[in-house]
Amino acid sequence: MRTTDNTPAISGRWRRMGGAAFGTAALVLAGLGTAAHADAATANTPVTWTATPCSTPKHAGDLTCNSFRVTGGVTAFSKEKAAKSHKNAAVTPKAASASPTGFGPSDLQDAYGLTSAAASNGSGETIAIVDAYDDPNAEADLAKYRSNYGLSACTTSNGCFKKVSQTGSTSSLPTADSGWAEEISLDLDMASAIAPNANILLVEASSSSMANLGKAVNEAVALGAKFVSNSYGGSESSSDTTYDTSYFKHPGVAITVSAGDEGYGAEYPAASKYVTAVGGTALKTSSNSRGWTESVWNTSSTEGTGSGCSSYDAKPTWQTDTGCSKRTIADTSAVADPATGVAVYDSYGVTAGWYTFGGTSASSPIIAAVYALAGTPGSSDYPASYIYNAAGTSALNDVTSGSNGSCSSSASYLCTATSGYDGPTGWGTPEGLDAFTS
Repeated sequence: MRTTDNTPAISGRWRRMGGAAFGTAALVLAGLGTAAHADAATANTPVTWTATPCSTPKHAGDLTCNSFRVTGGVTAFSKEKAAKSHKNAAVTPKAASASPTGFGPSDLQDAYGLTSAAASNGSGETIAIVDAYDDPNAEADLAKYRSNYGLSACTTSNGCFKKVSQTGSTSSLPTADSGWAEEISLDLDMASAIAPNANILLVEASSSSMANLGKAVNEAVALGAKFVSNSYGGSESSSDTTYDTSYFKHPGVAITVSAGDEGYGAEYPAASKYVTAVGGTALKTSSNSRGWTESVWNTSSTEGTGSGCSSYDAKPTWQTDTGCSKRTIADTSAVADPATGVAVYDSYGVTAGWYTFGGTSASSPIIAAVYALAGTPGSSDYPASYIYNAAGTSALNDVTSGSNGSCSSSASYLCTATSGYDGPTGWGTPEGLDAFTS
């Protein structure tokens, strides 16, 4: 379980190792959110959360999702709601809520200057969500989310939603998995929150190996998606440049990838020079002119948004920072802190209802959907470059506070927010669409 105070966090690197010992520990941690927290909840009750089950690999070498589910305390959304109603509000640990306890579409659209664009843009565009294994309830849960917020129906029958395997089959789907189903619900809901007029293609890989997830990315592109979100990652390897060419080299397609949830340190495929690496922030309402503030999401030395220097991937031509000789993570960012998390409806393998999620698994589909609102990329473009073209302009909210770990004092921007570019948040978060179009 993760907390917003100084409680030590379990190192996310363990998730890459697997094994029965860690699986047992994860179960113990997941049970720590007791009802006593709910009974004592006030506006100051710290938020607690646990990594979703898909953050533990099933097999050695598997990639893992980058998400957390809130188990107790008062989220930023609930705190704001309570302040307006002059009542206390709490999340019931280990149980679904009857109504949302995280930020919804209107909050996210407002925070990122997208309200008008979300209402008028996105029709005819397809956002692909790539995840592992099957979520049997994906379409039904998505319908609950969209109906609750007054978004138009997105179903198989009306042509808005489609679910396929990594080979494109609509009938021969992967084995169902409740952990990855949580991740899928998060991803689908975030795409809907930002670009409710867009079509959604869910491509389910047979497993969470790089080979199968990569094939799912290729299938998404082959089926016409120009915006592909990937909310997973793992340790870098010498094979990454081969994976780049095999799976992520798709000019004319905006491929977004979560930067990771383990604090300072590079992950793949966020390190690919062909993708947009998406970091994470803590998002809170404010009395400033924007109405919101953001800082680097960081819980501990082993939990927070990822950033850093790739060991293998070359620096893309549009990236000119000097602290990394190779690819630097990240390019842009969006909300990821579970304490300021987003509302998600989920029912497969859990009590059906509303949950609050965080992690850079939330920020990746948000940014993919922003690209969808901005329109189809140029046919030879790698859309991460658009963000660098808009660097330092009002098209991006510059995040200037917080850090995600320790790094060289000569290149402190790699782990510490600063004016302009920094590793944890890239050039900042969206303020409208201008930084996400050619």
